[in-house]
Amino acid sequence: MSQIPTLLATASPLTLSRLGRALDRLQGVQLCGQASDLSGAYVRVEQAEPKLVILGPELMRHPDFPGLLAMFRVMGITWMRIASDIVPSGPGGEAPALDPALPAAEMLAAIRAALARSATQPAALPQKTQAPAGQPRPGHARADRFILIGASTGGIDALLRVLSVFPADCPPTAIVQHTGSAFSGSLIRLLDRCCAAQVLPAQTGVSFQPGTIVVGAGCGGHMRLRPGMPPRVEVAPGEPVSGHVPSVDELFRSALPFAAKVTAALLTGMGRDGAQGMLELRRAGAATIAQDEASSVVYGMPRAAWEIGAAETRLPLDRIGPELLARCAEDRPEGAR
Repeated sequence: MSQIPTLLATASPLTLSRLGRALDRLQGVQLCGQASDLSGAYVRVEQAEPKLVILGPELMRHPDFPGLLAMFRVMGITWMRIASDIVPSGPGGEAPALDPALPAAEMLAAIRAALARSATQPAALPQKTQAPAGQPRPGHARADRFILIGASTGGIDALLRVLSVFPADCPPTAIVQHTGSAFSGSLIRLLDRCCAAQVLPAQTGVSFQPGTIVVGAGCGGHMRLRPGMPPRVEVAPGEPVSGHVPSVDELFRSALPFAAKVTAALLTGMGRDGAQGMLELRRAGAATIAQDEASSVVYGMPRAAWEIGAAETRLPLDRIGPELLARCAEDRPEGAR
């Protein structure tokens, strides 16, 4: 009988101990790791590459939980939630539940049923494709164009979908994603799995070259671009701006000296970070895009940008990637818009 590599993650020490022992004794299941928090789950999933992950419902309420779901999709992992009187709202609330009190045979049957169900459902993976049907194919990007993106809550899944259409020689791209430092390495490796271009962590001195996507996420400072051809990345400590380090506003403002060469986008996220910086970019000649409300997990940052006139257009998520590339291929006058 083949073993099912399984990872258990829950913040409850009692459940972790009891269910861990039950799974370890279960014939047909190989317990390949345990975690007591979401950041630990990220790391263990990467290390062990399990076939099944069993999650405590308390972890499903964490703001970075959608990012873990995105990792599951990318890696083809089935997951179950631990049965509880409280079913979490939001993503994953309808996932198959595993009752820790089940007899061994019934527990194994529930696990196999979840795996079978997952196998019959098409994976919702972002694919490396061209523009969606009905949308014009973007032309080849001009050599001196740059893309800047800001995102927060719900942004990991949004970034996977946007970046999946980027070619290997995409315009240099800088991204600020609000997330904790414990998740930054996992996020960058996750994006790199799904992107034809090279995804790198934000570090001082990185050259902003075609085919490079630089991600500032829990990087310990504000990510900025130093003027020059090509620009270079700078990560510097500082106080929170718009409530965040790194801040989207700081990234956008650092690009003002070459704004006419920039296309900037604000994706799903809570708060207002990026809105004011995007307004300044637009006034200096940048092309600016905000995600629309219907496709946003949280319509905060894009709403703020739209309401103050920072975004010149609103688009559903699946159109943003092709539009970013198309804007980098068009002629654009220098100076304020």
